[in-house]
Amino acid sequence: MIRTLVVTKDHQVLTNCLLHEIDREQTLWFWADFCEPTDEESKLLETYFHFHPLAIEDCLMFLQRPKLDHYENVHFFVLHALHEHTLKAEEVDLFIGPGYIVTFHLNKVPELDEAWARTVSKPRYEPYGYVKAAHSVIDKLVDYYFPALHAIEDQLLDYETGPGSHSASKMMNRVFEIRNKLLKLRKTITPMRDLLYRIISSQRIDGLNHYHIFFADIHDHLLKLSEMLDSNRDMTSDMRDHYMSLSSNRMNTIMKTLTVITTIFMPLTFLAGIYGMNFEFMPEIRWRYGYFGVLIFMALLGGGMFAWFKRKGWFD
Repeated sequence: MIRTLVVTKDHQVLTNCLLHEIDREQTLWFWADFCEPTDEESKLLETYFHFHPLAIEDCLMFLQRPKLDHYENVHFFVLHALHEHTLKAEEVDLFIGPGYIVTFHLNKVPELDEAWARTVSKPRYEPYGYVKAAHSVIDKLVDYYFPALHAIEDQLLDYETGPGSHSASKMMNRVFEIRNKLLKLRKTITPMRDLLYRIISSQRIDGLNHYHIFFADIHDHLLKLSEMLDSNRDMTSDMRDHYMSLSSNRMNTIMKTLTVITTIFMPLTFLAGIYGMNFEFMPEIRWRYGYFGVLIFMALLGGGMFAWFKRKGWFD
């Protein structure tokens, strides 16, 4: 489906015009949105707009990294929309040409619908109004990054401040799941931040100086998102180190307890081994109270060692 938004020189807003019906002489600027286009509609990128073959190839290929390419008087942007729950990135391609913008996406993107509605309700009746429309698209895409990152922050705070009712292994699994989510976000947010820096530093896009402050504001949002990402990654690292320390401490306590028990039973086992050799000439064997005497001695020895270890704090 291709939908169009046309702003005429006499300050009229026309929607859903066919591309060949747009009168460039009477048009101030226009926006063509290719939403889930068919093969025939996709061919219009070449036959009607005459975009560069490499840009068209990037539109039709698999997910590309956010980037900016300049082709003569057309500027090609690869942007990423982000699903709030699955964190799956969806490619949105944007062309800025003289007097128009073109958006191209293979699946429906709610952010673009919101940007479209905003532009229809408040169109810019000025020659470079299409640059402001491009800003609306990028701004909406970036706005949708915040809920996804805030949801991850809430999960981290719940685990950080909540009761320790979960086992360390389950908590570690959850921490690594959150780190994987943060990695997915980083693969989108960091390139988008670099892309916006290129945009606000570029001198090749006509009309950008009129809306430079708006694009700089998006760049500020992406800087904030990057800082939040780094902060959350540091928090997951601290939580991971914390649970690893707890596991190590628990293991050390267990090993210390087993060591104490083994140490106590070592002399007792030694005595039992001696009197279990069954030699004929062993004076204690013929003593009437030898069995009870050895048991009492073993009990006193074990109890004494236990008390000594307790006094040394080995059971703390």
